[in-house]
Amino acid sequence: MDYRSSSTSSATEPAADTFAAKVLIFSQDFLKCNVFIAGPEHPAGAFTQKFYSTLASASTLLEDFLDYHGAKNNKDWYFFRELTAAMRHIGLASNFQKHISNRLQYYDLPDSAEFKSDGDAALDFLNQCLRQTAPVVLEEARRLGIGLPAGRFRDADFPSLQTSTLLAYDIDDENKDQEKQHIVKIASEFLNILKSFDQIKFYERYSPAEIRAIIPEKINEVEIRRYEMLVHNLQSSFDTYVIHGGFQFGNRKLKQLRGFFSVIFHLFQMVGRLLHFYERHLHAAGYKNTYKRVQEQLAALIDPARLLDCTINYGLYYVCHFLVLGKEHARVILNENIERSSIRVGVPQKLGFHSRPSLLVAKIVQHYGGQVELVVGADRFDAGSVLDMQWAGGKIQKENIKEVVFEGDARTLKDIEILAGVNYGEDLMGKGIPLPRELKYLK
Repeated sequence: MDYRSSSTSSATEPAADTFAAKVLIFSQDFLKCNVFIAGPEHPAGAFTQKFYSTLASASTLLEDFLDYHGAKNNKDWYFFRELTAAMRHIGLASNFQKHISNRLQYYDLPDSAEFKSDGDAALDFLNQCLRQTAPVVLEEARRLGIGLPAGRFRDADFPSLQTSTLLAYDIDDENKDQEKQHIVKIASEFLNILKSFDQIKFYERYSPAEIRAIIPEKINEVEIRRYEMLVHNLQSSFDTYVIHGGFQFGNRKLKQLRGFFSVIFHLFQMVGRLLHFYERHLHAAGYKNTYKRVQEQLAALIDPARLLDCTINYGLYYVCHFLVLGKEHARVILNENIERSSIRVGVPQKLGFHSRPSLLVAKIVQHYGGQVELVVGADRFDAGSVLDMQWAGGKIQKENIKEVVFEGDARTLKDIEILAGVNYGEDLMGKGIPLPRELKYLK
């Protein structure tokens, strides 16, 4: 269909301050984007980030305008409003994925070949959603009497980010003051995010039935946005306090850690957008017939099952994948930068290192993430392992040892010393007692 002939002019122009007049203004860039998507001259490949950003900005502005005027409660305008929201969220998700594709070579991540291929397939699906929806947007605009724009976008309006040259690397990206202190904090926080993500983490892709069972009860936009913000905070701290420059030069290990933060963050952004669209526009339609009818119309354009497959089996699957890969990387960096020390403390009185004190010590070690060992004579035990601690406890009891040495992360040792000062959190009968406030994270 030819979308070039329409114009915003008409024989009787509406008054300038009416809804009819202003909807022409606020819809023009959005409709130009849709004409561009639907145009036969556009190549079949993916759109550029500049285009996705333009689409997202134009659709956000139009959606705000429509909501301000009550389109969500108007039978005539509700479908157009929902189409605008669909283009907005799919466009934003596409932009995040396109950003990952553009930057992937600089992230220097292991095992990324399959990820790249799956990312290309995910973007193809999102582009297909845009192409299927754009003609419907234009037809709905015509039905509502919104004249299509006389001007139109061209491919030249949306160049890619890449060029054949890069600017000279002439600002030395040396380590900043107190870098180790910040590296330790950031790496520890990354490991803590991984621990808190355990309830969501998975290693195998879900079937359609399994996906429907977890969305939105277990996995939903609110949960994903919470983790998105946590990872974004890590990335910001890294850029502020560790390395200011880009990805090409400098400490490779640290820049790989930044690569893990970046790809996980942008995947969370994409997953959050798609979950928002599914939960708000495809899943919970409401009880009104208009809402249900529009939901069915949207579902015919954007298949909910395929959308969820892209969201979970691509987006969230690779979040889990790179969180797990980044865990060992963060742990290595952490142990290279921690301040190491040793303490000599007493053994838990009466019952020794049985389950409760062993668990509390291991939890402290796991909280900070750095390496700590329990030294008993010539033997060393991993203080972060409850099993190792209990093995050590057997040796301590057998040899009637009264004091032991912990060696490793100074932050962890400080809290173990506090724990030892209250007999590892139990009385002489082996019953639990309140812990000092410094150890409240153990509760």
